[in-house]
Amino acid sequence: MPTIVQRATVSKAVSFEDTSIAFSSQSNKKLFKTYWLFALMNRGWLVNLGTFFIKLALNLKLPVKKLIKSTIFEQFCGGETIRDCEKTIQKLHDGHVGTILDYSVEGEGSETSYDETVLEILRTIERASESNDIPFCVFKVTGIASTELLEKVQAGDTLTDAEQEAYERVQQRVDTLCRRASERSVRIFIDAEESWIQDTIDALAYTMMDCYNRQQCIVYNTYQLYRSDSLGNLKKSVQTARNKGYLLGAKLVRGAYLEKERIRAYEGEYLDPIHHTKAETDRDFNEAVDFCMANRDIVSICLGTHNEYSCQYCISHMQELRLAPNDPHIWFAQLLGMSDNISYNLANAGYNVAKYVPYGPVEAVMPYLFRRAAENKSIAGQSSREYLLVKKELQRRKNCQNK
Repeated sequence: MPTIVQRATVSKAVSFEDTSIAFSSQSNKKLFKTYWLFALMNRGWLVNLGTFFIKLALNLKLPVKKLIKSTIFEQFCGGETIRDCEKTIQKLHDGHVGTILDYSVEGEGSETSYDETVLEILRTIERASESNDIPFCVFKVTGIASTELLEKVQAGDTLTDAEQEAYERVQQRVDTLCRRASERSVRIFIDAEESWIQDTIDALAYTMMDCYNRQQCIVYNTYQLYRSDSLGNLKKSVQTARNKGYLLGAKLVRGAYLEKERIRAYEGEYLDPIHHTKAETDRDFNEAVDFCMANRDIVSICLGTHNEYSCQYCISHMQELRLAPNDPHIWFAQLLGMSDNISYNLANAGYNVAKYVPYGPVEAVMPYLFRRAAENKSIAGQSSREYLLVKKELQRRKNCQNK
């Protein structure tokens, strides 16, 4: 346990029901558009149908880009380039919310595409170093490496000379990003991915922490608490950090590959790595918060969650420890276009909050958007919750106009 505690006046619990704060940055026109988008997303069959036809239209090169860009892309993405994202960055800044620029283009399977992705992520690091509006950068290892290669490394298979050289290039790319982040004092997330490559990603993350988390917490690994072994892995990684003398960055999430993990476990006839119930995931997530708080002398955390209870749980823990809302080692993060009731109300109460702002060419970002649609279906009531909050705010504004 740390010997020094940052003292602060304990604030009241944050209400996530204040829609006037949550949607203060949205005009009536934009809010009405959001209302209809979530109304459509609230119907699972329509999401499935829409996903199918969008994929078909893109494969057939039909002129649907403008429609996509003005609807789902506009809701969940900042633009096609960093420059396009500047308006979103400023709008979030006005609400005291930070931006996490997320270049959401996935690797196309070539060394050239992987190197191009590294260059783009380096640009996000440079942009983040220019102001406090971008508190974190982020990358997915599969954006700069072959999934098949990562899986082969995790399985312990013998690599060919060419594969060994390719994996050395992967290590060099990861080091290039983390080293630049360290040089610019920019915190960087390494996103979590599927269980069959996650051990490889973890090993890369901890090597980077050992190199660059000596003086300040720069590199953050991501822990998916829907995995039954994730809490134990977090605890082991903290002990390793203590033994080796580096700081540990932990982004806590529930997980984004639920259906994919279950299907693969079933087809491969191995033990499903995912908790059987959501209650087990919630328990582990909150226990991870407890554990990180108890080790806050070396652990910095970001709660990447849309779960209101977990946010309140963390807030209560901070208050019990008399930590300031803006304690620099504790952050909250949500996705752009979702859970504004959490993000803006937390920020309004003085907590550190940032939004993931995906960007990239429309066609290249579609896999990300399809995952968001699938994830919304697997999170019970998520689209309904968004829909009802927007509906509530529209009604509030209407009532104010009628007074």
